[in-house]
Amino acid sequence: MRASHFWFCLACWLPAAAAAFQPLVTDDTGTQGAGGNQVEFGYTRNVEKEPGTRAVTAALPFTYTRGLTDAVDLYAGGSYLRFSTTPGNAHNGSGNALAGIKWRFYDHAAGKLSLAFKPEIRFAVSGNAEDRGLGNGKTNAGAALLLTLETVFGAIHANLAVDSQHFELAGNRAVHRATLWRLSVAPVFELDERWRIAFDAGLITNPHRAEKSHMAYVEAGFIHAPHRNLDLAAGLIRDVDHKGHRVYLLTAGVTWRFR
Repeated sequence: MRASHFWFCLACWLPAAAAAFQPLVTDDTGTQGAGGNQVEFGYTRNVEKEPGTRAVTAALPFTYTRGLTDAVDLYAGGSYLRFSTTPGNAHNGSGNALAGIKWRFYDHAAGKLSLAFKPEIRFAVSGNAEDRGLGNGKTNAGAALLLTLETVFGAIHANLAVDSQHFELAGNRAVHRATLWRLSVAPVFELDERWRIAFDAGLITNPHRAEKSHMAYVEAGFIHAPHRNLDLAAGLIRDVDHKGHRVYLLTAGVTWRFR
């Protein structure tokens, strides 16, 4: 079995999460405003254990976002990956680059409710890189509908997302589903001006064809703002209802906003 066949389930949502509201998988409807900029640096470590095997994916994602208007952002990013299996080998290299738009098309100030649409494209890596477990060898696309509701304790964010997962190698196409769905919700509690705690939970498609089609994840995390334009975040994600697998994802990141 090739290394890329071990690609674990939560890692399939990492490209989307890299351009989301750190440290969450679920994104919010917030934009940078016309002329605003945002840079996100992150680190993720994903571990999957199943009988006889252990797969680890470590990633350093980067995303730059530019506010085109008050309601429209354009973003682009990429990541550097290290993929290893036990028993097996370790491989390093660049993952799939991505680009997308976030458009907040509805904003009801009185009701504190907003909606946004977020289409995204992820560019192919080489067939050799896919064979080493570093990404998809074909270009893929996705889209998400985002909701944010401001509350007395902070905010609630919810997403409905769909992504394609096409591969170049026949072996990967045979064992992975081509379409992945996610329905998720994330309440964020504001403790004070500098600290927030967040929880995230979602139903997601299990990408392995041989297994049942649905599974879930849960996450707990925090966000610390030492400055109004700087956020430090970390979270821990665990898969749920994934028979025969134990999957953990540790994520940490820095978000810097400037003009």
